[in-house]
Amino acid sequence: MRFLPFLLAASALWANPHAAAAQETASLSGFIRDAATGETLLLANLVVPGTSIGTATNTSGYYTLTGLTPGDYTLRFSYIGYRDSTLDVALAPGDRRRLDIDLYPEEFIVGEVVVTARRQTDEEVRSLGVAQMKTDLVRAIPAILEADVFRSLQLLPGVKAASDYSSGLYVRGGSPDQTLILLDRTTVYNPSHFFGFFSTFNPDAVKDVRLYKGGYPAEYGGRLGAVVDIYNKDGNRNQTQGRVSLGLLASRAIVEGPYRRGSWMLAVRRSTLEPLLAVLQNQDIDGIPDKFHFIDANGKFNVDISGDDRLSLSFYAGEDKLLLPFLDDASIDLSYGNRTLSANWTHIFSERLFSNFTLTSSRYFSRPEFEIAGTPITRSNNVYDQSLKADVEYMVNDRHQIRAGFWSGIFTFRLRDEFDGEESLFKRIQSPYSAFYVEDIFRPTPAWKITGGVRGNYFAEGNYLRLEPRIGLEHQINRALRLQVGYGRYYQFLTLITNELFTGSDIWLTTAEGVPPAYGDQYVAGLKSNVLPGLNVDFELYYRTMQDLFELDPRIPDVSGLDYDELFRFGQGYAYGAEVFVEKRSGRLNGYVGYTFGITRRRFPDFPDPGQFDYYPPKYDRTHDVNAVATYRLSKRWSLTGVWSMATGQAYTRPRTQYRIIDNPLGSQVKNALVSPFNADRLPSYQRLDIGASLFGRFFRIADYELQLQVLNVYNRRNVWFYFFDFEDDDTVKREEVPMIPVPIPNISFTLSF
Repeated sequence: MRFLPFLLAASALWANPHAAAAQETASLSGFIRDAATGETLLLANLVVPGTSIGTATNTSGYYTLTGLTPGDYTLRFSYIGYRDSTLDVALAPGDRRRLDIDLYPEEFIVGEVVVTARRQTDEEVRSLGVAQMKTDLVRAIPAILEADVFRSLQLLPGVKAASDYSSGLYVRGGSPDQTLILLDRTTVYNPSHFFGFFSTFNPDAVKDVRLYKGGYPAEYGGRLGAVVDIYNKDGNRNQTQGRVSLGLLASRAIVEGPYRRGSWMLAVRRSTLEPLLAVLQNQDIDGIPDKFHFIDANGKFNVDISGDDRLSLSFYAGEDKLLLPFLDDASIDLSYGNRTLSANWTHIFSERLFSNFTLTSSRYFSRPEFEIAGTPITRSNNVYDQSLKADVEYMVNDRHQIRAGFWSGIFTFRLRDEFDGEESLFKRIQSPYSAFYVEDIFRPTPAWKITGGVRGNYFAEGNYLRLEPRIGLEHQINRALRLQVGYGRYYQFLTLITNELFTGSDIWLTTAEGVPPAYGDQYVAGLKSNVLPGLNVDFELYYRTMQDLFELDPRIPDVSGLDYDELFRFGQGYAYGAEVFVEKRSGRLNGYVGYTFGITRRRFPDFPDPGQFDYYPPKYDRTHDVNAVATYRLSKRWSLTGVWSMATGQAYTRPRTQYRIIDNPLGSQVKNALVSPFNADRLPSYQRLDIGASLFGRFFRIADYELQLQVLNVYNRRNVWFYFFDFEDDDTVKREEVPMIPVPIPNISFTLSF
């Protein structure tokens, strides 16, 4: 590992032979932090007004400006939701200045709201396909009984939801398993609670959420579609503080504070359904669980060993448990969840060379046990993932940056089925894997930016070695308009078998000998505009292919005795679309409107009927999708929020009629149904309006409070979740609709911050 910094330095000198002689230049580097808490700010900006000089902080909140001509500079530091900070500095020849900056959060004043709208600087314009979600907005958006990170992401262009009861992310035509989920650099394999109602991420514990919808950089890999990179809070470095939130479905609490040269954070969340379940059970209502709860906990500990070294330890643990009787003599006992642990060392070799080294451990488990007429049927799925990561960034000069790293670990997969105590299926795969990447970011002129990279992946089970080229090009047409294009190839070594209505018994399966990894190409283009101060307009196009998609073959009646590669079928897919995103970030009224036109198709051999190999729309295909989110600050004490969504109905297969066949002399009949082509019909279009109001104040002079009042489905739209079909005696088909949220639903939550 020691050779890597020297290799980067050597390559930098080769790329710029004059760098070693440029001793007369100066540099600036440091961290940008929240002045109130000491938290580092990711993607905060530093610019020199009136020039093309500028940069942004990385995922550790660190920035570097190199190759500065000695002299006097006016620096402006900025971050959305914080007051700008301006600082004058004088740099001497050879000066290597360490400059850490604290930014103060914006505060609203009753009767006077200062509008800080301005045209974005070069560094503030979003990268192609990247969206950043602030956690304050996550907590403000009306949600089904609980603020949720993933449901907030579902409101962005290009991101779709399966239903009101699913927090899964369907990004640009991809299924949820095609999105890589990272929490503090650690993979999370099942990011859902309550069967997908909402995600596992406690919004109070989250510091930053970043979504790469497509064309993501070489730093990431292992998925065909997208990346969600989430970082938890480090903890308040200035004072001990806490927050307690009480809701109808769940309650949560967080405590954080300083520790010598560091900080700590602990957050917990648990469902509070027991009183409601008890009432429903006393009413003798069918389908009520005997037991159900979920719980999760997040923790983080950080310490600065020196000015150039920081250690952090982060963990997450979450689990759902359910005991549900059904029919007269059947029940299901289900438990599933995640565990993650990461240890990170951040080291600054010099003002030019920055590094992160991370040890990670992740586990996903799912164990549904059915008991039918006294016969137990159990399926157990476990995924273990332990890895070591290293990422380095080298600033050759102010126009040239090199990023490189590796990711190596061991992946263990176990699947076991039991019927009446007898093992019917057992498969265990343990496979080392490795990946490396190199990425070069070069600005030949202030108007052009070229990003080129390559990622190599090796998966030992099956001996698969794959290379993924990535390239991006950006041209600044004028101060307010820039054009971006990109291409990338991506490989995926895992697939998820899931239920599109609910999650909880999901099964991860892996590539192996005879089961090659899926792969795909992504082509993206975008036009970013900020013609008006405080108003951003983004337009993006995408096209992606998917090859060697592998999933369990549903036509196999009995898997006993089959080899692993005989369990699968292999298919293809493609997706294309256009997205428009208009965002207002300043003033009393702010928010965004997003529109998506998207098409996605799949095909598998002999599906849906033998001999067929035709493309069909998956259930989550939605041609049109519109979302509008707005927040309005009435005063220092009152804030209003509204969310409106409209989308094309999902695809489904419609039964047309039933016919009967008399197959023996005794006259017994076989009933069959005639159906329309697979997923050729559509549910009615989806619409929903949610509104919310927040009241802020002091609670008996001991804490700040926030009272949230929300109403979901305000105008009582009866959106169809799915249809239930039944055949009448005359062979006609009777259709009954199952709605998502059948009536307007009020929601209330109360939060104390101390």
